[in-house]
Amino acid sequence: MDVMISLREATWSMHLRLEKRLSIKDRFSELACYRDHLALLESFYTAAETEWSPWLAPVLSDLSARYKAPLLGRDLAALGGTPILGAVVPTVTDSAFALGSFYVLEGATLGGQHLLPLVERRLGLTAQHGASYLASYGPEVAVMWQRFGAAVESHCQTAHATGCAIAGANATFQAMENWLCGAQA
Repeated sequence: MDVMISLREATWSMHLRLEKRLSIKDRFSELACYRDHLALLESFYTAAETEWSPWLAPVLSDLSARYKAPLLGRDLAALGGTPILGAVVPTVTDSAFALGSFYVLEGATLGGQHLLPLVERRLGLTAQHGASYLASYGPEVAVMWQRFGAAVESHCQTAHATGCAIAGANATFQAMENWLCGAQA
């Protein structure tokens, strides 16, 4: 898992910055704030999954099972939210860059495991109502992450491909931060 380790190390500071700027405790403190957050995420995931699918489908045989936009749309509808349009995601030009970009979205499923209990406790939501995105993959989170890691390792074996994957992940963290939190001056 050398490429996955390289991805984690190369994006760690961006990950921490996004996490800090998101201020999840505030975003998940009231139903309206959580609903607004879902609307932003749904737009980002819809754009990403649409744009990146042509590059990811050949390298991720289970890609359709990994789509989160439908879960976000369902959660948003359950909470009476309205979709938002306009998210801008990085332009992908090869499968390594796409895998690096998708690394950010797939990594969020790991965080969802920790956030689901918070949403259940604070907002009274469940995986069946309003929090299906956070519960994505259910008990299969570790298996899905391992499969994704194996695909990354298999398709990013060269230094060039690893560099492209890292560039994709960093670009996605930046685009996500800009969309969810606003661009920093």
